Amino acid sequence: MPVQTVERKLAAIFAADIAGYSRLMARDEVATLARLKACRAIIDGLIASHRGRIFNTAGDSVVADFASAVDAVQCAVAVQAAITTENAGGGADEPMQFRIGVHVGDVMVDGENLLGDGVNIAARLESLADPGVICVSAAARDHIGNKLPLAFDDLGEQHVKNIAQPIRVFRVGPAASAGTAAVQPLLEPAALPLPDKPSIAVLPFQNMSGDPEQEYFADGIVEEIITALSRIKQLFVIALNSSFTFKGKSADIKQVARDLGVRYFLEGSVRKSGNRIRITGQLIDAASGAHLWADRYDGALEDVFELQDQVAASVVGAIAPSVSQAEIERAKRKPTSSSMRTTTICVARRHIGNTQGTPTIRQLVSTSRLSRWTRSLHWLTHYWRRR
Repeated sequence: MPVQTVERKLAAIFAADIAGYSRLMARDEVATLARLKACRAIIDGLIASHRGRIFNTAGDSVVADFASAVDAVQCAVAVQAAITTENAGGGADEPMQFRIGVHVGDVMVDGENLLGDGVNIAARLESLADPGVICVSAAARDHIGNKLPLAFDDLGEQHVKNIAQPIRVFRVGPAASAGTAAVQPLLEPAALPLPDKPSIAVLPFQNMSGDPEQEYFADGIVEEIITALSRIKQLFVIALNSSFTFKGKSADIKQVARDLGVRYFLEGSVRKSGNRIRITGQLIDAASGAHLWADRYDGALEDVFELQDQVAASVVGAIAPSVSQAEIERAKRKPTSSSMRTTTICVARRHIGNTQGTPTIRQLVSTSRLSRWTRSLHWLTHYWRRR
C-alpha cells in the first residue's frame, strides 16, 4: 500500500487568546464582543504588517504562522503594547488582556490550515502565559538568539496536556538595563477585579491513582460541581473552560485568584484502589490561603454517574454554607457597602426556615448604614419560608 505523502513546513506559530474571556462575556456580552472586535482589528493589522498569516480563529483565540521567529515575537510584543494602549483609552472596568505563545516547529499543511504538534505546542505556551505576557518555546528562543532587544526569563521545563515531552518555556520581557539582574515581565499582569458577590473557581481535581481512565472521572466530578454551584444565584462561578486552563499546573493560589478574579477556590484529588475510589476536596480562601472546609468521600465504581452526582451534591451542600460564613466574617472586618450587601444576603440565607432568623437580620441591618437593604432581606426570608 503506497504511503500517503503529507506536505509539511517549518513555521513560527503565534497563538493568542483573552485571559478570563468567559468571565467577561458572563458580565456583559455586548460590550465584550465590541471590545473583542476592536482588539481583533488591531491584532489582525499587526500580524499582516509583520508578514504573518492568520489561519485559525475561534471565539477569542487567534492562531497565525510566520516564516520567521523574529517576526512572530516582534509581532507579539507589538500586540501587547497596542492592547495596553487600547485598554488605557477605554472606560471598561476590566482590561482585555491577551496571553500569547510562540513556537517554532514542523507543521502539516492542509489547504489554508496548519496542523500538528507545532500548532498544539504554541497553544499550550499561550495557556501558560500570564495575562498580558508572552511565552516562547526553547526552539523559538534559539531561532531569535540576540536579534531582538529582549530578555528571556527561563521558566524551566513544563509538562502540558497531550504533549509527550516536556517543553522548555521562556517568558519574554524587556532587556534588563545595566546592573539589573532581575528580568521583569513584558507587562505586569493586572489582577481581575472581584465581582460584587462571592466568587469561586473549581480547579481540576488531581488524579492520584496513576490510572489514566480516572482523568475522565475526575473531570466529570469537577463539571458536576461547577454545574451545581452555578445554580446558586448568589455565587459567581468561574466557567469550566477557564478553570481547566490550570489543569496539570502547579500554580500559586494567589496567582490563580488574580488570573480568574475569585475569592475562593475548590481543589481536590481522586484515588482508586480496586473497585473503590476516594475523592477529597478542600475549599480555600485565596486571600489568606486558609482552608475553610475539607472532606473526603469514598464509594464504589458500579455506577459512575450516580457516584459523581452524589459527590457533587455533598460537596456543594457543604461548601455553600462555608462560603456564606466566610463572607460574614470578612464583612465584619471590612464593613463596606458592597460587603454588607453580601453579608445581609448570606445571613438571610442562613436563617431561611428559622423562626429566629428575622431578629438576627434586623440587628444586622440596624447596626449598618444600609437600611435600604431591609426590604430586600425581609422579602428574601419571607419568600423562602412560604416555599
